[in-house]
Amino acid sequence: MKIVVLTLFPAMFAGPFGESILGRAQAQGKLAISVVDLRQFAHDAHRTVDDYPYGGGAGMVLKAGPLVEALEWAAGQFGQRPLTVLPCAQGRPYGHQVAKELAGEPGLVFLCGHYEGVDERVRAWVDLELSLGDFVLTGGEIPAMAMVDSIARLVPGVLGHADSIREESFAHGLLEGPQYTRPADFRGMRVPAVLLGGDHEAVRRWRRKEALRRTGLRRPDMLARTVLTYEDRLLLEEIEREVPPVGG
Repeated sequence: MKIVVLTLFPAMFAGPFGESILGRAQAQGKLAISVVDLRQFAHDAHRTVDDYPYGGGAGMVLKAGPLVEALEWAAGQFGQRPLTVLPCAQGRPYGHQVAKELAGEPGLVFLCGHYEGVDERVRAWVDLELSLGDFVLTGGEIPAMAMVDSIARLVPGVLGHADSIREESFAHGLLEGPQYTRPADFRGMRVPAVLLGGDHEAVRRWRRKEALRRTGLRRPDMLARTVLTYEDRLLLEEIEREVPPVGG
């Protein structure tokens, strides 16, 4: 997969994109990420990319000219037209399903707004507006980092073990259950015996049960939307029987 990020602050991306899984994936040729300074597309002496908003108001707005020129340049870096994403507070809520959809694209362009946002006319060159949640950040850089990270790890070959994707939170509509590693006893807190017994079917069932338990406690809205199997319903009945009565 090829990704181009257009931003006023390219240095912000050096750590997140250069380390760990994303860094290795690029070194191995499984992923290509280019971070490009929007000021390259401003042609005045001061490389101006923002201006005061018409009608007054606080802050500055990114100008249409440099941004559209940058988007047109970015589109030319691909063999076919890439999908262009604008991270912004007014966008469609971003989640795991959206990440899966975008991971199937051959190329993506992220346009990072800043200050008071972008000239409204720029949206004619944008395919998708996405929001991380109902809060406002100083710019689109941090949302773009989060989105690229969550998308890239779904690209085949980026993660070392395919099971990491299949078993994690949100992959099947549930939160992931608890995980443990050595030692088996840490300050009196012991790893559940089922994980030490070597019975793979028992481990699978325990993990599913704990995923259901955790989702019900932390995200009942997710559990209500999940298509449950017959086994899931039996496990939920077990969980309900295990809940101690109030005052018990």
